[in-house]
Amino acid sequence: MDNFKALQQQLERIILDPRFHDPLVLLKAVRNGLVYGTKVRFPHAFVMVLLFRSGILREKLWLIFKATRQHATNLAKFALLYKSSMLALKNVNGGKEESVHTFLAGLFGGCWVFGHGRSANSSVNQQIVIYVFARVVLATAKLAVQPPGDNSLVASSYGGRGGKGLLGLSEQQLEAVRRNSWPVFASLSWASVMWLFRYYPETLQPSLRSSMTYIFANSEHWSDLRTFVYTYSQPALPGLPAKLD
Repeated sequence: MDNFKALQQQLERIILDPRFHDPLVLLKAVRNGLVYGTKVRFPHAFVMVLLFRSGILREKLWLIFKATRQHATNLAKFALLYKSSMLALKNVNGGKEESVHTFLAGLFGGCWVFGHGRSANSSVNQQIVIYVFARVVLATAKLAVQPPGDNSLVASSYGGRGGKGLLGLSEQQLEAVRRNSWPVFASLSWASVMWLFRYYPETLQPSLRSSMTYIFANSEHWSDLRTFVYTYSQPALPGLPAKLD
């Protein structure tokens, strides 16, 4: 027990030593990417594969493991490249971080991890990038209408700066935008995706297309009570395979 406590104290001295801060940032970023990617992907893959994929149990378990591994490792790789780039750019700039550094670091990590390679166009990567893109669109819309904040009050490098106030809206107009922007965005999103699914389903991301096929197209087909109540039978869409992607 004494030896374990001594080892723990030694490790704490190392991780609290400012000399080792930068490399430990990289190590923890990789660790957090692996943990978060596993927590997010495993339950999703577990449910989707077991419910909607055909095949024996061993094949399904392999698909779950493969999707979870890819999600976790890609987030870990991106975290490593992003934090490494940020540290390198800051050191090159005399120890000072600039706003453009985050964009350049994200550009490099996104291109290397999600833009190239054998798995660049995989369903897992597409889901991650589409998720990020949707959040960027929402955040950009907020940034355009929110008035600028007081930068002198910013205590952290993350947040607290307000918006850009590009539209120059009054407080009353800003409140009207806040009240109506989400209903408009949600309505147009669903209107657009339903139109695309109805007439151009091949353009949609495979997992989204499969889910929509199950909910909307499959509801039009049954042959007896069993297929009406619970049996899944996905109809073939024109030009697309009948099985789930």
